[in-house]
Order: sequence, then C-alpha cells, then structure tokens
Amino acid sequence: MNTGGRLIAGSHNRNEFVLINADENGRIKSVQELSGQVCQICGDEIEITVDGEPFVACNECAFPVCRPCYEYERREGNQACPQCKTRYKRIKEQVAEAMLSARLNTGLASHSSVSGIPAHSELDSSPLSSKIPLLTYGEEDAEISSDQHALIVPPYMVHGNRVHPMPYSDPSIPLQPRPMVPKKDIAVYGYGSVAWKDRMEDWKKRQSEKLQVVKHEGGNGGGNFDGHELDDPDLPMMDEGRQPLSRKLPIPSSKISPYRLIIILRLVILGLFFHYRILHPVNDAYGLWLTSVICEIWFAVSWILDQFPKWYPIERETYLDRLSLRYEKEGKPSELASVDIFVSTVDPLKEPPLITANTVLSILAVDYPVDKVACYVSDDGAAMLTFEALSETSEFARKWVPFCKKFNIEPRAPEWYFSQKIDYLKNKVHPSFVRERRAMKREYEEFKVRINGLVATAQKVPEDGWTMQDGTPWPGNNVRDHPGMIQVFLGHSGVRDVEGNELPRLVYVSREKRPGFEHHKKAGAMNALVRVSAVLSNAPYLLNVDCDHYINNSKALREAMCFMMDPTSGKKVCYVQFPQRFDGIDRHDRYSNRNVVFFDINMKGLDGLQGPYMLELGVFFEGRHFMVMMHLSRRSPLVRPATVGQNGAASAVDPERTRNRSQRRRRKRSRTGKHQSRYTLWKILKKELKSPVFVASTILENGGVPQDASPASLLREAIQVISCGYEDKTEWGKEVGWIYGSVTEDILTGFKMHCHGWRSVYCIPKRPAFKGSAPINLSDRLHQVLRWALGSVEIFLSRHCPIWYGYGGGLNWLERFSYINSVVYPWTSIPLLVYCTLPAICLLTGKFIVPEISNYASIVFMALFISIAATGILEMQWGGVGIDDWWRNEQFWVIGGVSSHLFALFQGLLKVLAGVNTNFTVTSKGADDGEFSELYLFKWTSMLIPPTTLLIMNIVGVVVGISDAINNGYDSWGPLFGRLFFALWVIIHLYPFLKGLLGKQDRMPTIILVWSILLASILTLMWVRINPFVSKDGPVLEVCGLNCD
Repeated sequence: MNTGGRLIAGSHNRNEFVLINADENGRIKSVQELSGQVCQICGDEIEITVDGEPFVACNECAFPVCRPCYEYERREGNQACPQCKTRYKRIKEQVAEAMLSARLNTGLASHSSVSGIPAHSELDSSPLSSKIPLLTYGEEDAEISSDQHALIVPPYMVHGNRVHPMPYSDPSIPLQPRPMVPKKDIAVYGYGSVAWKDRMEDWKKRQSEKLQVVKHEGGNGGGNFDGHELDDPDLPMMDEGRQPLSRKLPIPSSKISPYRLIIILRLVILGLFFHYRILHPVNDAYGLWLTSVICEIWFAVSWILDQFPKWYPIERETYLDRLSLRYEKEGKPSELASVDIFVSTVDPLKEPPLITANTVLSILAVDYPVDKVACYVSDDGAAMLTFEALSETSEFARKWVPFCKKFNIEPRAPEWYFSQKIDYLKNKVHPSFVRERRAMKREYEEFKVRINGLVATAQKVPEDGWTMQDGTPWPGNNVRDHPGMIQVFLGHSGVRDVEGNELPRLVYVSREKRPGFEHHKKAGAMNALVRVSAVLSNAPYLLNVDCDHYINNSKALREAMCFMMDPTSGKKVCYVQFPQRFDGIDRHDRYSNRNVVFFDINMKGLDGLQGPYMLELGVFFEGRHFMVMMHLSRRSPLVRPATVGQNGAASAVDPERTRNRSQRRRRKRSRTGKHQSRYTLWKILKKELKSPVFVASTILENGGVPQDASPASLLREAIQVISCGYEDKTEWGKEVGWIYGSVTEDILTGFKMHCHGWRSVYCIPKRPAFKGSAPINLSDRLHQVLRWALGSVEIFLSRHCPIWYGYGGGLNWLERFSYINSVVYPWTSIPLLVYCTLPAICLLTGKFIVPEISNYASIVFMALFISIAATGILEMQWGGVGIDDWWRNEQFWVIGGVSSHLFALFQGLLKVLAGVNTNFTVTSKGADDGEFSELYLFKWTSMLIPPTTLLIMNIVGVVVGISDAINNGYDSWGPLFGRLFFALWVIIHLYPFLKGLLGKQDRMPTIILVWSILLASILTLMWVRINPFVSKDGPVLEVCGLNCD
C-alpha cells in the first residue's frame, strides 16, 4: 500500500481511513505502527491526540482503552479503569481527537488501486466539494442524498485527504484483545460479552442520535477533500452549534449519598421513637401525652411528604454560545423564537408606577432581537395613572434602550442600575461612556420627576372623573364597569429610538369589566393577556413577571431558550421556572423573605423528578401548548393543521386518514371513552377560541399573525377576546389557560400540566434572571403567606386535590408527594399551635408529655435530634444555603404556621363550605425613604394575636417553672429541664416575631399586649379551674410518717 509518507488514521471495525500529511520525520505507514496498541475492550486502535501521542484513558496504569470505550465507561459503566479500578477523570474533548475517531461512512470510489487505497497522485488530485450545508437535529436538506456524508475538519488539518474506507489488515484474522490478567479471559471482567456489546452499541446509537452526521453534496461517489475549503474557521464552530444546548449536573455523590443515608437512618430512628412513645404512655398526664403523640405523628407524615421529593436533586448548565451558533448565523436573520412578556398590575397606589416603569424598561432593553420581543402590560385597575406612566415610559425608552445595548450594562432597570454601590467603570473601555452615563442619569432623574408629578396629581380624583388630553373622558373612570382598552405605544411603524433603530412592541391592555360577570381576579387578567397577545403578535413563547420583578439578567430569555428550543429535550418541556430573588431585604432577613431554602433546595429536588412548581413570576412557557395542553397529554398526538385559508379558516390534516379504514375502526373502538385526549388542534381551537382570526393566528407553526390580516382587524379581534363574556361556554379557566378556583392559580395550573405528562425545568443562571421587591414588614409578610396558604386550602377542598386527582396521567409519584405537601401544609397549623401550647401547660401544671426516660429512650431521643441536624446540614451543603438562611426559614415556619396558615385554614373553610368570600390584599411594593424603614412599620392585623399569646404563655410558664424549682429544692431541677427545653424551643422560634412587635422603639403595641395578656390569663384560669389531671374527689391526702410529738 502506497501512502506517500502520510499519516494513516482509522478503524478496522468501523471500516474507515484518513490520510493526513506529515513531515519527513513523522512519516509512518499505519496507526498500529504509531501507537503499537489496540483497545483491550473492543479491539479498535487507540486514537491519536493533537500532540501525536496515543490516547491515554488512565494516567495510573495506562491500560489501553480507546476513546469510545472510555466515554462509554465514564458515562454508562463503572466510571473506573478496568485494570487498576482508578476512577476515570473527565478528559476534555478536542475537536482534532474527535475528528480522528469520527465515522467516515462513505461509498466506494469509482477508481481505486489494487489495495483499495488511491495512490499518491490520486490523493493529490481529489477534488473537494465546495458546498457543505450543515444540518441540525431532526432537519435534513432535501437536496442531499442519504448516502452522502460530510466530515467537519478543523483548520489545522488543511492537508488532510479523505480516503474511501477499506480494511488495512486481513479481516479473516480477528484481533485478540490482551486480557488484564493473562491467565483469565476478558469476559470474566464483563467486557467483550454479548451483553456488554449490546450495551455498547445502544450507547453508540444514542450518541449518534444526539450528534447527527453532517451531510453534503459530493462527487464521484464522493467525499474527497482538498485543502482549500478546510480553512473555514466556522466549521468547528458549527459543529459546536449542533451540541445540546443544556445539560444536567447531578449533585456529587460525596454530598448526595450521605444525605440519602441520613434520610433512611432518620426514618428508622423515627420508627423507634414512635415505638417508644406509643408503648410508654404517661398515666398521670394521659391527655397531654395523647395530644403530643397525635401532633408528632402528623409532623412525621408532613416531614416524609417534604423530604422524599428531594431525593434526586440536580442542577443545570446552559450553553448560550451554542444557542447563538445554532440560531443566529452571521449574515442571516435570527432564527430565535419570538417571546411575549406579560406584566401584571392592579393598583398604582400600592404598586408605584415608577417600579412598573423600571420593569418595562428592563424588558424593552433585553438582549434579544427587538423584532421578536413584545411587552404587554395588564392594568386590571383601569387606572389612568398607569396609562400615562406607560406613555412617559415609552418616550424614555427611546433613549434608555440604545444606551443599555451600546455599553452592555447590567441590570437594565435604571433605578437599580444607578443605585448600585459598585465600580460602574469596571470593564468599560468606551471613551464616551462616562459622559453618556451622566447624561442618561440626568434624563432618568427628569423622568422620575415626571412620574412623581403624575402620582401627585392622581392623589385627588376629580368629581367628574379623569379626562384625557383631547378632552375625552377616561373610559376606566368606573373600575367595575368599563370597556376593554388597548393601546400600542411602541413597535408600530415610525416609532424608533434616538439612533433610528427599531424598538420592541409595548402594549397597554385593560380587559373589559361589567357588573354581573365573574372576572376571576389575577388569573382572569392573565388569561386575557394570553388571548390578546395571540392575536396581536402571537409569539410561540410567553414569559410572565410581576410589575415589581425586573429582568436582572439581560440574557434571561436566551437562558430559557436553551431548554425550550433544544431539538431533543425541548419537546418534553412545558415551562421553565426561574428562582425568585429579591432586593431591599435587611441583612438578617428577619422574616425569611428570600426563601432560599425553598428555591435552592426544594426546587432543585423537584427538578430531578418531573420539574419544579409553576410560580407565576419568572415562568417561561410555550403559548400554544398552554392553550391546548389540558386537552392533550404529552403522549397524545398533536395534529397540526397543514393549510390555512385566506379567510382565516384552517383545515386539519390527520395522518390517520391515509391508513387502512379497518385499522382506523379498530383503533377507534379501542379508544372509546378516551377521545377527549385525542383532540386535534383544530377542534380545540375552534371550540375555545371562537374567532377565525384568532384560530388562524394560533395555528401558525412558528407564531406570528396571518399575512393578510390588517392592523385594524387585529385590534378589533383583540378587543373581542378581552371582553367579559368571551369565556362563556368555553373551557377557559377549567381546562385551558390559567386555571380558576384558587388564588394560587400558578400552582394549580402547573399541577395540571404535570398530570398530563409534561415536565418542567428549573433554571438558575449565575446572574439572577429576575429580581423583585419583597414585603419586609411583618404584617405585609404575614398577609402574603396568608394568600399562599389560602390558595393551598382551596386546592385541597377542590376536585383538583393531588390526593385524589390526576392518577394515570403521567404524574411522578414523588412529584405527587410534593404537591400533596403543598396543599396539606396549612392544616399543620392546628397541631403546631397545640404543640407550642403544651410547654406552657406542662410548666404550669408540673406534668410532662414524656415519662421518666431510660437509657434506651435517651439514646433514641439523641439519635433523633442528631439526625434532624445532620439532614439540615447536608441539605445546606448540596443546596448552597447558609446556616442563617436555614435557621430563619425554620423560625418563620413556626411563625407563619401559628398565624397566617391558621387564619388561611379558617378562611378557606368559610369560603368553600359557607360561601363567604375573602378579599385579596395587594401587597405594597413601594419603599419608604429610609433604608429598611418599612421593616419597623407596625400594621395591625388579627393574625398577630395567636403567636403573641403563645409567647406570653411560654414566658410565664418558664418563670413559674423556675420559681417552683427554686422553692422545691435541688431534686426538682432534673424534671424541670425537659419542660424548660420544650418552652425555650417555642420562644426561640418566635423571637423574630417578638422583635417585629417591639419595632424600632422596642415597644410592643398596646392593643397587642392587652389582647394577648387577656387571652393568656383566661386560658390559664380556665386550665386551673378545670384541670383534667387533678382527681375529681380532691387531692389525695396521706398520713405523715413523722412523729411530731
């Protein structure tokens, strides 16, 4: 075989060869001569690295293993060297190494030498195809034949030549792999067997499906290259662009394995604990003992529901560069999907327009193609103040947006950008940055003054109502009776920024409200936004934020697209949830506003199952599936209409029509009673959307509006879809869109999605995607928690309760555990309130819930406390949560449990059983002038009474218990220790609540003090009067044994 002194690389088993030019000193005749080694697992040659050395998988013993076998073992096998058992380390893949081991599946050439390999002259004269169209997942070029394949070759291989595959050795002589121990056969180690080969082939097949072979047009049976087209630097980049857009990062086994072990041990210890508690009652305090055991059993069940959904926590990593390589090719229009972003607001006096304006500005300045972004602001209060503020915001955006994109600043909400206490000159090299920043800051301050002027004017409403600039009365003067309103501020022709560039669309929407119609509060407003956006812009993807949640990371949309637009995993994802991060919280986070335990531990655990909850804010979902998902499970076929008529009517093409009629009939009989889940898209849209224009927009594969639709007709249609009677006789709010029936419509909607087999994704970028303001005041925080708990009670008492709803629909059983816990936790308030009362009762009566403990009982109790602490420590370790945040979360669990959760339970029962409706309290989003001044602001609410009563009762009990021990002598201190520990546990958990009551002046409000002392006194006197632990016949008198005479 004449190789012309060139380096030969290839594989016998894969039937492939590559010739690469080498210098005089590096000329060899075969790969086997170069390496002298073959893989001891599969028999292939050992690949050559960039440095010209054989690939080495194990640096300890250098056991010969080829790269495919190494990759297989590292990902699917034992992850260790077969010979020395050293754990494999991840070797960074180089493009050159991948090229040397790539599969070169081409047809035989029409002219070849006797040996099957072209001679030197033939290799030099081989032409290279000048056209190499690249493919993405699941997409093929119709002009490319199935037998033509291409190879991406890096620039340094400019002299490489493609040679038609021919074996380089006698195929009749099989390669005999050298076993690890010469006396043993390699099959003893599990390698080379039929089962192992099957697993290896399956793995290779999966890898090839993930990275499809690039195809191109070739000549002469082709695939021959010369050295000219290989200089293109985009070829390796395009190969990178075909890689997955994200990947899972499992928690390291060194962290997760001990965590799971502790959970199992804690479960065993819990069984031993209850075995002891039930078999050792306290006879002289049987009522206290029985009550405590019932509460403890409830707490154990609640812990199981909360703990086991965190069994498979994962993290995720996104690749924004691959997203750009795949969908943003230079010189071509961006192929990224369009996004409609929703902002909801109700009362501009509680949700200041300046905060809403900052949120809108951060959306308009996002790092995304401007023609693919639309911002819709829902004003459910029909306030002219919000309308005027948006008008001012749109004008200021013409200056702010180009400034943000020119200097690439973060964050792009001006209020938070200019208030950052950082070096704003870091990494800024543009000579005009300082000058333009000063000018922009001055512009923003003038903008703030104009907004503040609008707010000041709106404080006093005229008797005749508000009037617009042209003298027309404001249509929303009557908040409960007004027509639907839509105003497009930006995005239409003629409105551009100061540099002449196009701006994203900005639309003001206020849905129609009339007396006698049910408007379903925030869920109804968001459904109206879904419909109006589907008519005006019809983006395939939707993002929902609150008016106080600005985009903190300008690449947040791209982060979500790495999941939604991934050709392999994106088809299974219904929404991407981002964690909620907050500004303006005090350093100690007194009331656990950050809630990092939930966002960084619980949600990561759910992401490893079927996905996190839908939390309404910072949730990114697919619009069309959002409107039809309740009719279609992920396993059901989504039949897409193929044609749309010019009049907006659509025709659905069902592929089953092309099959045999008898087969269709048999399938139809087998689907009797299941036709609901087999709806075609056309049938659903025709029933639920009512309007032909609406249907025609929605069924478009890539979004957008029909080309023949005029702006006037779209606006008329948009007004229709936000009318108050539009949802009559439809499934909106029941099976389509946001689901009604709970104030936490986000949890309910996400639950129904998961019940239909969809999964969700939890995305935590390094820079937080969104940030918002949290109610740091105690009363506002309790009202916020009250709303969440009330929604859980409503779901629990509805037909959608996860205890009995959604079986057989694809919901993971651990995911169901988590949803059950999310609706059951308000009921924990009753046993928690009772359990926190027991220490005071024990101290006042001298009784206790546990008898005198033995050594065995002491060991069980200590083991239980240690396991609880170990579980928390390990969770903090793999979740990245600090001990301060974890402890604040534990404290507020008690505070919220005996206040907000308790009131939510009674309000939910009254609403569902007695029909007594409760008003939704909008949390104030504005901050006072002083830093954290709102933290010390006291607002009266009846929810403050139960925890204050518990504090006073336990403090009084501690005083009484210590006084009694002092009077009775040394022997009484031993039994007192358990009671004091129990009472101090309650007081320490309620300590932040006590600080909130005292406020900045360290003085408890008089009304709270009076009511709590009165209630505590009444309960204490009642207990003394009807003490169930004292004999009804009076005290037992015994004869004194001392002779006093």
